[in-house]
Amino acid sequence: MNILTNSQNNAHRNIPDNYGHNAYLTDQEFTHLLRIYTPESLFAQVEPHFKRLGELAGGVLETLALSADKNPPTLHQRTRNGADAERIEKHPSYVVMEQCAFSEFGLAAMSHREGVFDIDHVLPPIIKYGLTFLFVQAEFGLCCPLSMTDALTRTLVKFGSQELIDRYFPNLTTQTFSQLTQGAMFITEQDAGSDIGAITTEAHLENGEWRLYGDKWFCSNVDADLSMVLARPVGAPSGTAGLSLFLLPRILPDGTRNAYRVIRLKDKLGTRSMASGEILLDGATAYLVGKPEDGFRQMTDMINMSRLSNGVRSAGLMRRAVNESLFLAHNRIAFGKQLVELPLMQRQLIKMLVTAEQGRTMVLHTACILERADANDAQAQKLMRILTPLIKFRTCRDARKVAGDAMEVRGGCGYIEEWSDARVLRDAHLGSIWEGTSNIVALDVARACRREGALEILVQYLTRLLNESTLPARSHTALSSILLRAADMMKTAATERTHDADIRRAASALYHATSAALMAWEAGRIHITDPDANWNRLALAHLVLQHKLLPADPLTFCETDTAMQTSLLNGTKLSLGQAMTSLPA
Repeated sequence: MNILTNSQNNAHRNIPDNYGHNAYLTDQEFTHLLRIYTPESLFAQVEPHFKRLGELAGGVLETLALSADKNPPTLHQRTRNGADAERIEKHPSYVVMEQCAFSEFGLAAMSHREGVFDIDHVLPPIIKYGLTFLFVQAEFGLCCPLSMTDALTRTLVKFGSQELIDRYFPNLTTQTFSQLTQGAMFITEQDAGSDIGAITTEAHLENGEWRLYGDKWFCSNVDADLSMVLARPVGAPSGTAGLSLFLLPRILPDGTRNAYRVIRLKDKLGTRSMASGEILLDGATAYLVGKPEDGFRQMTDMINMSRLSNGVRSAGLMRRAVNESLFLAHNRIAFGKQLVELPLMQRQLIKMLVTAEQGRTMVLHTACILERADANDAQAQKLMRILTPLIKFRTCRDARKVAGDAMEVRGGCGYIEEWSDARVLRDAHLGSIWEGTSNIVALDVARACRREGALEILVQYLTRLLNESTLPARSHTALSSILLRAADMMKTAATERTHDADIRRAASALYHATSAALMAWEAGRIHITDPDANWNRLALAHLVLQHKLLPADPLTFCETDTAMQTSLLNGTKLSLGQAMTSLPA
C-alpha cells in the first residue's frame, strides 16, 4: 500500500489543530463590539493592527509562548570569575514577544503619548485593552510587565514630581526596544499579603535622600528598571495611613546598581515565562512620589489599573479557550457526528460561551467608562470604583473554570504540554490571586457600596442603558427586575455585617445582572450600526439569567432550545424572535 495514500486516508483521525488561525478574523463578534465601542474613523485606523495581531496570536506568538513557558528565566548573581553581576537571563522567545508587545504594538505607550501606529493622539483604553485581549490569547506572562509598565507610567504622571516625569517618561513610553524602561510594583511582604497596612519596609531620610530597608516577598517583573514601592517612613503611624509611595530605580542616574538584590526567583504554577522573585532592600535609593501621607491612595490607583488588566487577560484566556473548543467541536467526529452536534457537548460549550462573553462585555464596557473617568466624569469615576473589583472578583474566577472545561473538551491531548491547554489553565489561576484574592476584592465591592455610593450610581446607569435599548417589554422587565434584586442583595450584604459570609454570593449576583444588562444594551447598539446584524448578544444576556440568576429545580429536566443553541455555537444569525426563546417564561 502506498504510504502517502494511507497517511492521507487517515488524516481525519488526527486531533484537529487550530494553529495558524487569525484570532481576530475568526471572532466576528469581536469586530461588532469594537465598532460599537470605537468611533468609526478610529476603528478604520486601528483595525489593520487588530488583524495583524490576530494573525500573530494564532501562530507565531503561540510558538514563542510555548517555548518561553518551557524555558523560564534564570537568575545569575555572579560572573564565572566571582564578580557580583546580578542579571536575569530571559529566553530568546520571551524577548521576541517583548519586542512585539512593547515596540511593534506600543501596548505600554499608547495610553500616554501620541504616535503609536502613526496616529496623532493618545489612543483610548478600548484600543489598548482590545489588543491585549488578543495578545493574551497567545501569551499571558508578558502581559504582567506590560500592564505594570503602563500603570506605573500613569501613576508617575498623576502623582510624581515634574523632575521625575521628565527623567523617566520618555523611556517608559518609547517603542525603541533598546531604550525601553519597564515597570513593576513591589508590595507583598511575608507578614503583609492582603493586609497592606502591615507592611514593615522602612524608609529612612538620610542626608536628604530616601533609602529603603526591607524584604519584598513576591515581586513580578523583578528585574524591572523602575518599581513603585510602598514603605513606611520612620516615625509614621501604623496601618495604611503611614505608608508612602516611592519610585525605585534599578540603576541610579550615575550608572551604578541600586542597593537591593534579588534573593531568588519563584518557581510558579503559571506565568513561567516571566521572572517573579524576592528582593532585599538594603538602603536602596528611592524617590518619594506625591505626599508622604497619600502613599496608599496613590498605589491604589496603580493596583486598580492592574486589577482591570487582570480582568482583560482573564477574559482573553476564556475567549481563547472557547475558540479552541468550538474549533475542535466542529472538526472532530465521535459516534458518527460532529462533537458540536452532541447534546451534552452543546450544553458544555454554551455554558463556556456565555461565561466568556460576560467577561468580554464587562472589560470592554469598563474600558470605555475608564476613558470618561480619566476626563473627570464624576459618574464614571464612581462606576470604575465598583466595576473594577467586580471584574477582578468574578471574571478572574470564571477563567479557571472555562480553561478547565476547554482542556476537557480536547481530551487527553489537553493534558499534554505540547498543546497550550495546560499552560492556559495554569495561567488562568493567577488572576484570582494577584492584586487581591477573591475574598479581598469581594469585600472591596462591598466597601464601594457602603462608603462611596457606587451601587446606586451603577443601578441608575444600567437602568438608563436598558431604557435606551428599545428591548422587547418582556426582556426589559426581566433584566430590570433581576438588576434591582441583585442590587438590593448587594446593598444588604454590604451594610448589614451579619451577612459578611454572603458578600461573595452578592457580588456574583451583581456581576451577572450587570453583564446581562450590558450585553442586552450591546445587542441594541450593534443594530444601530448594522440593522441586519444578529440578535445573538440578546440571547446570551437571557442565558445569563437562565444559567446564573433565575431559580431552577435541580430535580427537573431542562427545556432546551436546541436550534437557538446551535446557532450560537455556529456563529449564525439569530432573529429577535429566536433570541427571545432563550428568556424563560
